Amino acid sequence: MRILGIDPGLRITGFGVLDKSGQKLSYVTSGRIRTPDAGLDRRIKAILDGLGEVITEYRPTLVVVEKVFVNVNPNSTLLLGQARGTAICAAVMHGLPVAEYTALQVKQSVVGNGHAQKRQVQEMVRRLLRLTGAPSPDAADALACAICHAHGGQGYGGLAASGRRRRGRSR
Repeated sequence: MRILGIDPGLRITGFGVLDKSGQKLSYVTSGRIRTPDAGLDRRIKAILDGLGEVITEYRPTLVVVEKVFVNVNPNSTLLLGQARGTAICAAVMHGLPVAEYTALQVKQSVVGNGHAQKRQVQEMVRRLLRLTGAPSPDAADALACAICHAHGGQGYGGLAASGRRRRGRSR
């Protein structure tokens, strides 16, 4: 399975590609798509074209996109949603299935703490993929999305919760 993770943003969209074979993850590539300092239409086109090139070159079997969280500024949330929608459209245009996870789910899966800092995510991605250096924050977030999906949406952070038993009456 080849997984393309995407961290959508109108200025910078991060991407990361991993191969999963059994339980083994292998780093393929990662990077950022920088959009021009222009109108919304040009930014969206840059994201769509850039992700189209990544999909064509690396041929993922599925795409994972980080879900939008609600910002204090509703306008920022709407703009981020447009970048996210563009990422989803890029996948759908290439006939790829799309999975979605919140930032909290991704961080919990990769770091074991849903409120981890960006630097912690970068370091865990570096360790899990045995990279020589930490990827950029945007690429690390995209790779973390792919790792989260590869680990069934739970990853290493989910292992601690797997042994919990429910107390109380059965219903």
